[in-house]
Amino acid sequence: MSRRFPAPPPQESRRRRPVVHPRRFGLPVVNETSAGGVIVSVHKGHAYVAVIARRNRGGRLEWCLPKGHLEGEETAQQAAVREVSEETGIFGRVLMYLASIDYWFSGTDRRVHKVVHHFLLEALSGELTVDNDPDHEAEKVEWVRIDKVASRLAYPNERRIIGMARALLYGEER
Repeated sequence: MSRRFPAPPPQESRRRRPVVHPRRFGLPVVNETSAGGVIVSVHKGHAYVAVIARRNRGGRLEWCLPKGHLEGEETAQQAAVREVSEETGIFGRVLMYLASIDYWFSGTDRRVHKVVHHFLLEALSGELTVDNDPDHEAEKVEWVRIDKVASRLAYPNERRIIGMARALLYGEER
C-alpha cells in the first residue's frame, strides 16, 4: 500500500520543546500577584468598560484593563476593587471571578513570574480620572463599549477576558 504522507516518527525520536529553567538566565526569579478586572457600566442598554492607557517598557502608550499588586493582607477581590478605583476613578463591586492570566517577563535585574486575577465588576459610583493612581502609571482612562473594547486592548489575553465578560453579560458563545 502506498502512503501519501510519511508516517510520524516514533515517539522517542520526536523533537521536544526545550525546558526553560529560570535559573539558567542567571537572574533571580520573583513571583508577583496582581488583581484587576472588567468594570462595567450600563448606559442606554449598552455595557461600557473602563480601560486605561499606560506606557509599556518601550515607552509606547497601550490600552489595557486596570490592575495592580495586592497590598498587605488584602484578597484578590479587594485588590481588584482598589486598583480599579485608583486607576479609573470608578468604585465598583465584584460580581464574579473571570479568569487568571499567568506570564513571565524579564527586567534588568530579575525574571518575574506574574499571575493576574481578573474579576467582573459593576460600576457603582465615581468619575473617570487617573489623578488617584498613586503610581502614576495610568495616563488616560475611557469608557469603551464592550463590543468595541477588544480591538482597543493591546494584549490578546485581556481580549480573551473581555470575551468571557461578554459571554456572561449577553449569553454569547465564548
